[in-house]
Amino acid sequence: MKATTILSLFAVAAVPSATTAFTAAPTPIQRCQDARIQATQLNLFGNAFKNDDSLGKPQNAGLTNGPKINEVTINGKPVKAVAGQKVSKVMASARVKMTYSCQKGNCGTCEMLMNGRVEKACLAKIPQGKCTIQTYN
Repeated sequence: MKATTILSLFAVAAVPSATTAFTAAPTPIQRCQDARIQATQLNLFGNAFKNDDSLGKPQNAGLTNGPKINEVTINGKPVKAVAGQKVSKVMASARVKMTYSCQKGNCGTCEMLMNGRVEKACLAKIPQGKCTIQTYN
C-alpha cells in the first residue's frame, strides 16, 4: 500500500497544474515600472515634496473676499461690473447695443460718454467707484 501512494503522489507532482504560470523575461517597460515602484518604496526624494507645516493653514491664492463690484449705470440701467473690466464686455453682458468697427480705438464708432468724458468703448475700462455711461446710439 505504501508503494502505490508514493507512486500516485509522484505522478501528481510531475504534471503541471492549470494554475502554474510560465513567465518570460521582463520587458524593458516592466523593468522601468519595477524601478519606479522600488524608487517610491525607498522614499528616494525624502521630504522634498512634503508640505511645510510651519507656514500655517493654506489659503486661497485668489481674491479673499471676491471682486469688488462697482455701481455702473449704462443709459440709466443699473449693471454690475468689476473695476478694470472692459466697457465693451460690460455693455455686451448688459445687452446694450453698441456699434464697433475696428476694435482698436482707431475709428471712433464706439465713442460714448463715461462720467462726462468722451471715451471709446473698445479701449475703456470700468473705473473704481461710481460710473455712468451714456451711448450715442
